[in-house]
Amino acid sequence: MRGDAAPARSITIGMVIDFDIDAFLAQPLTARVATNGPTVRPTWYLWEDEAFWILTGPWAKLLDRVRTDPALAITVDVCDPATGLVRQVIARGPAEVLPFDVPRGLRKLSRYLGPDETRWDARFRHYLHDDPADRGTAWLRVRPTSLTATDLSYDV
Repeated sequence: MRGDAAPARSITIGMVIDFDIDAFLAQPLTARVATNGPTVRPTWYLWEDEAFWILTGPWAKLLDRVRTDPALAITVDVCDPATGLVRQVIARGPAEVLPFDVPRGLRKLSRYLGPDETRWDARFRHYLHDDPADRGTAWLRVRPTSLTATDLSYDV
């Protein structure tokens, strides 16, 4: 969209867009997750199988809030005034609480912390390898019922 005067375009699932949503969401960006209330919190996520996967457990209020009301809104965005890159993805949908699995957990944490687990903070290794039944670790899976991608980039 850079270099022309056309307004920003928003799209929903199934329409052609100006940037690759999968490639954008594959970056280790921080999402903001909103529950009814509203409560907004930053979180790491994994975009896989057209769903957001968020690691949670009893240490966070998010799990209880989702069990009370599963409706979530998620925003993932970048804004770089130096380059003019401004992109956002906004998703809405119900969250499902699913059992934690190590392979998906490894894929998610490696995105943010790198492939060498020995260099990770101990709490992340514990999330990955402690018994999920004892720790209460779970996945929230959000398959968006609405997904909008907007490119607001500009020339600098």
